[in-house]
Amino acid sequence: MNVLFLCTANSCRSILCEALFNHLAPPGMQACSAGSQPRGEVNAQALAALRRAGVATDGLSSKAVEAHAGLAPELVITVCDKAAGDACPVFFGPALKAHWGLADPSELAGTPAQIDAAFDATLERIRNRLAAFFASQPGTLDREALQAEVRRIGSL
Repeated sequence: MNVLFLCTANSCRSILCEALFNHLAPPGMQACSAGSQPRGEVNAQALAALRRAGVATDGLSSKAVEAHAGLAPELVITVCDKAAGDACPVFFGPALKAHWGLADPSELAGTPAQIDAAFDATLERIRNRLAAFFASQPGTLDREALQAEVRRIGSL
């Protein structure tokens, strides 16, 4: 199963999702990420949070949705935080779609320790959602059940 995580800048939230998904995923599942207005570089604090969590960061890059034109993912998950006014990208195609909104920790001000804590909390929220996703055994679910499950997980 191929999963595509989408966000606006593809520098923080979608990158965290991609890296953690691939770190935790069972064989046969893989994630990538993209953005509607990619920043062109991965947020350094996002990379640091991944390293603190023991997640590999090699190969992560900020890229446009068009970079995955031939991917044909089974599932597309947007992670923009609607409350923050982000313009989440839309991916058209036969893929199932869900929204797992996440506040952008790169937008926070504070001490270095407070910012690290915000990134770590975001990563933990992603980890909880992914744990629920993998526990649902998505490869065994029909399309309708999988759609319901990924939408439910987005509310966690």
